[in-house]
Amino acid sequence: MTEDTSMQSTLNATLPETDMPLAEKEAAVEKQEYRNAMARLGSAVNIITTDGPGGRAGFTASAVCSVTDTPPTLLVCLNRSASVHPAFIQNQVLCVNTLADSHESLSNLFGGKTPMEQRFDAAEWTDLATGSPILTNALVSFDCKVTQITRVGTHDIMFCEVVALRCNDDCHGLAYFDRRYHPLMRQIAC
Repeated sequence: MTEDTSMQSTLNATLPETDMPLAEKEAAVEKQEYRNAMARLGSAVNIITTDGPGGRAGFTASAVCSVTDTPPTLLVCLNRSASVHPAFIQNQVLCVNTLADSHESLSNLFGGKTPMEQRFDAAEWTDLATGSPILTNALVSFDCKVTQITRVGTHDIMFCEVVALRCNDDCHGLAYFDRRYHPLMRQIAC
């Protein structure tokens, strides 16, 4: 038995499946306590976009992270009750546009109830391989195809293979920490 197979067997043996609905499971941590703690976990601010048969859509997200570099894969979490959810599920492509320090208002626009057309009219967009909107002045844009979706609680976790990317060396980053935006200054090489 290989190490990978052994680990998978161990995981399967120690993580029993349950038919108990999520609402009936006893929470170890209160929802608000968890949210308050998560506010202290700083993260990049991203606008996630898609376009295709399901329509053009976008939302602001901080629940994004790298999974692996072989193949290059990110994960993006999306609430299944979000109005944009059907478009992302149908299109199966997306772009993670990591915002620059000048994008606070754009982040708020994509994070609210603003009509989709007005969101996209507020910035300049292009595209790369998948047709998903690429924010032209984003710090970095990861153009992806969705390869797997896993349901956890109220959210879908979309595993996204990066098929193209674009970096912008002319701007600084934007982080969200303690329920506020914070600029992240890049060190410029001399």
